[in-house]
Amino acid sequence: MIVETGHFALVLALALAFVNACVPLWGVVSRDDRLMQVAPSVALAGFFLVVISYAALIYAHLTSDFSLVNVVENSHSTKPLLYKITGVWGDHEGSMLLWVLILSLFGAAVAVSGRAMPRDIHAAVLAVQSWIGAAFLLFILLTSNPFARIANPPMDGMGLNPLLQDPGLAIHPPLLYLGYVGLSITFSFAAAALICGRIDAVWARLVRPWILIAWIFLTLGIAMGSYWAYYTLGWGGFWFWDPVENASLMPWLAATALLHSTTVMEKREALKVWTIFLAILAFSLSLIGTFIVRSGVLTSVHAFANDPRRGVFILAILVFFIGGALLLFALRANSLKPGGFFAPISREGALVLNNLVLSTCCATVFIGTLYPLALEALTGAKISVGPPFFNATFVPLFLPLCLLMPIAQTLAWKRGDLLGSLQRLFFAFACGLGVMLLLVALRGGPAISILLAGLAIYTILGAFSDLATRIFRRAALLKGSQVFANAFGLPRSAYGTALAHAGIGLTLLGLAGVGWGAQKILTMKPGDVAQVGPYEIVLESIGPQTGPDYTATAAHMAVRSGGAEIAELDPAVRYYPVRQMSRAEAAIKTVDFGQIYLGISKGEAAGTVDARLYWKPLVTLIWFGAIVMALGGLCSLSDRRLRIGVARRVRRIAVAPQAAE
Repeated sequence: MIVETGHFALVLALALAFVNACVPLWGVVSRDDRLMQVAPSVALAGFFLVVISYAALIYAHLTSDFSLVNVVENSHSTKPLLYKITGVWGDHEGSMLLWVLILSLFGAAVAVSGRAMPRDIHAAVLAVQSWIGAAFLLFILLTSNPFARIANPPMDGMGLNPLLQDPGLAIHPPLLYLGYVGLSITFSFAAAALICGRIDAVWARLVRPWILIAWIFLTLGIAMGSYWAYYTLGWGGFWFWDPVENASLMPWLAATALLHSTTVMEKREALKVWTIFLAILAFSLSLIGTFIVRSGVLTSVHAFANDPRRGVFILAILVFFIGGALLLFALRANSLKPGGFFAPISREGALVLNNLVLSTCCATVFIGTLYPLALEALTGAKISVGPPFFNATFVPLFLPLCLLMPIAQTLAWKRGDLLGSLQRLFFAFACGLGVMLLLVALRGGPAISILLAGLAIYTILGAFSDLATRIFRRAALLKGSQVFANAFGLPRSAYGTALAHAGIGLTLLGLAGVGWGAQKILTMKPGDVAQVGPYEIVLESIGPQTGPDYTATAAHMAVRSGGAEIAELDPAVRYYPVRQMSRAEAAIKTVDFGQIYLGISKGEAAGTVDARLYWKPLVTLIWFGAIVMALGGLCSLSDRRLRIGVARRVRRIAVAPQAAE
């Protein structure tokens, strides 16, 4: 009965989505306040119904209801409780229901928090969001029903894919979806602005918090996915330019450009056309990523499904929303008035250049990802576009952007002083150059690592140069209390920008450190010793292990430094009998900011293992940098002008016409 309730709740949610997609939009067109006021309550009701549906699916997994195809294919009675819960979104049907849940969550959040918005914008945003929700609810009910019953239920299920039996499944997909799907609300804002003809600084301020929220979660989701692949796949790598990895990187690049573009639009009411286009593009790339993952056009450890019928349905959704938005954009673009003017050497000019570089980076990844798929579809020829292509094209484009970031921060709005900006960055530049010279003299190593290390130091110190200039002004040095007054008087968005840019510098430093790492791949037997970087790895024993739903062969290894033992690690190869699949379980020891990474597979000779041993200096900074970036976004999100400035300004705008009347 609970399962049927969940299914029925989805049908009701679809009906409400269609109502909310049409009625408020008609109210916007006819200027009928009563119809527009329908939108928030219906959005909240739709969210409540999707929550009921998702709770019903979780209940089915927790109780091992093997009358459901979804539970049979992704669960087992011996599976640990954590993986019974996370297994709900471990397959195509459950993950699509999570997608719709987050989609309706963002709609409900706008319904609750957007009451200070102009009524027509509020109603139009919720209507467009409901159109997206209706499309995906229809997709679930017609092609991916998570509540489908099986005629003859088996006694037990097939279990979850061993690669997904990891705590990373509890963190990575929800974070990534909150970013992926969160961009839908920016798309809805863009479409609503085009429908209502309200494209100005107020709109930019309204949409900016939602862009930040999506960007924060997308940043964390990509970082978590990278770390999950790093320790779960047992290969010692954290990024492979896999098409599905690229599918999440492209929206992140577009959303980053959109964040900077809305800043210019808010300050100068410029770049209106470009900002709206980026808002459409960011979610369009999320839809393209969804198509790549779920259409069957590629085989990947990340892919959820390979049913062409689902791919055709998603392609139809993609064409409808992207095509409709671009058509609306084309009809409205000529009516947009240009905003304030600014000199090429200014913060606005630097942000425009930032947008151009980020867009070019995004286009490079887009072409490298989709060209092989398009070529195979059209001609049947198969080509491989992998790390060599992306490293040769994306990296030379992105690295100069790191040089630009501190310069842009120190330039003034409208008209800047480039020479003065460079003078303020002299210390950061000198430190970066000094680090490079020290590394050449003392350590040597790959030229790209030395370059990245110097650039990273420059980026980190440069990120805080503008803050230091504004806090430690000449007058402030005469009076210590003034320094604290300046520091507390700065907007939080200034600190957020500095943190986000410093986070990129930390990630660059982590990438640089990997270049000085060491690796060794060899066959070992108990008693063997291998030298990896500054550490000795001793294989002490090989033995069996037993888990709740797997058996394993584990290698007990000791890590020594200077003759002293610093860690005992147990890499293993797990075998899952239900799925009849094996999975490597790496063992990792963090030392300072670096990691000792040990992985094994079964050796050809009895009593041996094939070992993959790595020392990766500073590798943790790659993911710590992403966390710092997200903290920067959170700090900007807490800025007073984003929390209450919008409401106050919108109220003044709404009250002014009434007073005039």
